[in-house]
This record gives sequence, structure tokens and C-alpha cells, in this order.
Amino acid sequence: MSEIGTQLLRLRHASSQSSQDRTAPAEYGLDHRQVAEFVAGTLDAEGEAALAHQVARLLPFHWTWPNRVAEAMSQIMDHFGDQRELMAWLDRHPGLPRLVARLYVFMGLLGRYSAVPAVVTAMREYRERTPYPPGLESYLVPATDDDTLASIAFKVEKLLGEERAREAVELALVTATSAAADI
Repeated sequence: MSEIGTQLLRLRHASSQSSQDRTAPAEYGLDHRQVAEFVAGTLDAEGEAALAHQVARLLPFHWTWPNRVAEAMSQIMDHFGDQRELMAWLDRHPGLPRLVARLYVFMGLLGRYSAVPAVVTAMREYRERTPYPPGLESYLVPATDDDTLASIAFKVEKLLGEERAREAVELALVTATSAAADI
């Protein structure tokens, strides 16, 4: 699996769900000429914006990238050096790339906090008072554990892959709002 695929895997700390059964639609892909020019530093601004859009559309399917896409994504990742720089690059492009970058940063935070016992305990206590926070009823299972936040991250990513960006944003916002309400 590509470097970026491995990094994105960490977003779902111990998640019991899998996106392996999802595949990107046939029309998703990368323009390999644009990738080569981008890595060489010769791609124009219009081409870079198009490439950012392609990358943003492919990220939710990182588990299932064919080898050729994984190789091209690895070239892009190597160009940036790390996931933080990739997300910063996507964030510089309006529309879907910016949205995807910000949602992946949020999903990364959910994954990171899933591994913090104090956060899981606080979330469990909050859910004792509010079992299903408004807007999260259809996304949460009854039990709260260290997979709860990671499973929300998975669902945000799944919605992105289904081209349901508005719902992905709404889920992220209601999750953040619910977390802030408990503070």
C-alpha cells in the first residue's frame, strides 16, 4: 500500500468497519502526465487545480487504489514529504480539494482522540446523559468505546466517497458541536 494509504489508515484507529468493499467509480483517476509535471514542478496553475480535484476525489478510496493510482499517489506524497503538507496543498485549492483537506484533518483528530482513554471516558459519560446527541442518532451505536469516534471518521469518509459532501460536512459539524457541548 502507498505511503499515503498507510497514513490514512491511521485515521481509523482500531475501526471495525472497512472501506475495502468500496471502489472508486471508473471515471475517477489521475492524469499521469499531470502527476509527472507536478512532481517536476512544471505543471501550470490550471493543471494543478485539476490534479488537486482528482486527488480529493480519490482519497476516500485509499484502501482500494489500483497499483497504478497508488504509485502516482506515492509520487505526489513523496513530493510533499508528509500528509500535513498534502492537506495544506489541497486546502489551497477551493471547492472539493479544500473541503476534503479540512474533513481529513478533522477525521485525523477523531482517530487520534479515539485512542485517548480520558476522551473515551468523557464521551461515555456524556452519552449517559445524552445517549444520542441531536444529529448523531443514525451514526452512533449504543455502546461507546474507543472505536466510536473512529467510526464517525469512517462515516464521514464514506459520505465523501459517495459524493455526499454536504452530509459529510453536517456529520463533522454535529460531531464537533456535540463534543464542544460536553466541555
